[in-house]
Amino acid sequence: MIDIRPFASLGHADHGWLDARHHFSFASYHDPARMGWGRIRVWNDDRIAARSGFPPHPHRDMEIVTYVRTGAITHQDSMGNKGRTAAGDVQVMSAGTGVQHAEYNLEDEATTLFQIWIQTDRPGARPSWGAMPFPKDDRQGHFQLLASGDPDDGSLTINADAQVLGATLPAGGRIELAADPERHLYLVPSGRVTVNGVEASARDGIAVTGETRLEIVARDDAELVLVDAG
Repeated sequence: MIDIRPFASLGHADHGWLDARHHFSFASYHDPARMGWGRIRVWNDDRIAARSGFPPHPHRDMEIVTYVRTGAITHQDSMGNKGRTAAGDVQVMSAGTGVQHAEYNLEDEATTLFQIWIQTDRPGARPSWGAMPFPKDDRQGHFQLLASGDPDDGSLTINADAQVLGATLPAGGRIELAADPERHLYLVPSGRVTVNGVEASARDGIAVTGETRLEIVARDDAELVLVDAG
């Protein structure tokens, strides 16, 4: 099954400093048909104005992945961590027993990012944060593993049976990917693509389950972010 969730159908909240699109029910946006996808609970497509951001606020027992699309975001938290994550790079936070954090765009331009929440497999774990650079040139034409539940695979570690992957494709480029039909995959492209012949537009959500193989063909130059979760 390949289900396209058109960008225009996503939840929308414009707070001035934050223009957010919600792939799944979040805050004041509620759609009983879009409460999550497998263990994926939140996928927000955020545009944060220059010199603004999220003030300190709490989380617990959730795996939170931030994929920066343009600009940069600066993180600080109650564990004493602080770091700047730039376009193409990723940060992860395991909220565990509880953590306060803030995310600020300290740049002179808007920042765009995906904020992805995945249900944890380790409730009550010690909270943690990490970030890594992932140059986009390193994933041209293939998926690169950005985060996973395996602490030994060289990517960022989350406490969940999930993988976060990124790729870039030129127009006309193609990627083939094996898939487990029992799992839930969610893909968001920055340009038009087809997935197993099904067409999707830029920033649409593509929900996949029951497939053993994906063939992704770019109709435009496209940056791809994919989560494979139980």
